[in-house]
Amino acid sequence: MLQVRIIRHMNDLSKDAVNWLAVGEDGAGQRVDNYLAKVLKGVPKSHVYRILRSGEVRVNRRRVGPDTRLKVGDQLRIPPIRASAPSRSGPLAIPAPGVLPPVLFEDDALIALDKPAGLAVHGGSGIAFGVIERMRRARPAAPFLELVHRLDRDTSGVLLIAKKRLALVGLHAQLRDGAIDKRYSVLVKGKWRDALRKVELPLTSFVAAGGERRVRVDPAGRLARTVFRRLDGWPDADPPLSLLDAELDTGRTHQIRVHLTHLGFPLAGDDKYGDFAWNKVLARQGLKRMFLHARRIAFAHPLNGTELVIEAPLAPDLAAFIARLDASRSDLHDVAAG
Repeated sequence: MLQVRIIRHMNDLSKDAVNWLAVGEDGAGQRVDNYLAKVLKGVPKSHVYRILRSGEVRVNRRRVGPDTRLKVGDQLRIPPIRASAPSRSGPLAIPAPGVLPPVLFEDDALIALDKPAGLAVHGGSGIAFGVIERMRRARPAAPFLELVHRLDRDTSGVLLIAKKRLALVGLHAQLRDGAIDKRYSVLVKGKWRDALRKVELPLTSFVAAGGERRVRVDPAGRLARTVFRRLDGWPDADPPLSLLDAELDTGRTHQIRVHLTHLGFPLAGDDKYGDFAWNKVLARQGLKRMFLHARRIAFAHPLNGTELVIEAPLAPDLAAFIARLDASRSDLHDVAAG
């Protein structure tokens, strides 16, 4: 998922709006043409190169060529997009805001949502509505709505939105200090034997041959710490499976996924770092996405200091897959007992 923050939010996102985007870690080192091709999904590459040649795309307010490499924090200007998507649907359309995720908690300072898998937390250049655009459209009178943190598009679970700048600043300070307890439910391939295992492995990001941003374990990278706790297991399944709780002590990009793959326990359904052949089997068995769920977040309220613990129940598709595993385990026990 491209980590892009909309700096200047348009009250009415449209193809007539100029957008300014801040480049995140996933864009660092990428060529601007490749980055735009991913942000502007559905826009022909010929149009991407046309707006680059015309000078309508700016990085830090300067004209750039297609081979310009981006850095974290660069401000990228994207002009109005009037191209047509290469499909039978005709001109590129902006989808309606759609249904909002369920609210888990809300007060005057913040909102906690239960984000479903498949929904991005933010849109790209006014083409698609992410969570934050939907919230702003649904609450036009709200003076301030900003994402506190991000979840990958295919990750479900707790997502925080600040309703006041003071709340946003306070929560960001807690994130930097490691004072926010973030827990994820993950299903992995293999028999996980440790009740608790602390993993400290340095990670670095790089650009793959196709221009995609990836992360790997690298001694020269930044230290990343994950604490895994075993919750359940299906040692008799083929292959054996384990359900883990993953606690993030640091918040590096794709940290849980890369740590697990490096340890030899690929995350179920992970299409970037996982076991691709196994993922196809899982899809036939009903698991059609990554088994990564942000189940719990605990922190001090940014305005009054009250300790808050917010939990999101396991997403229905993941819960249904676990139920099938439990049913298979019961069948095996019945056969053994008989």
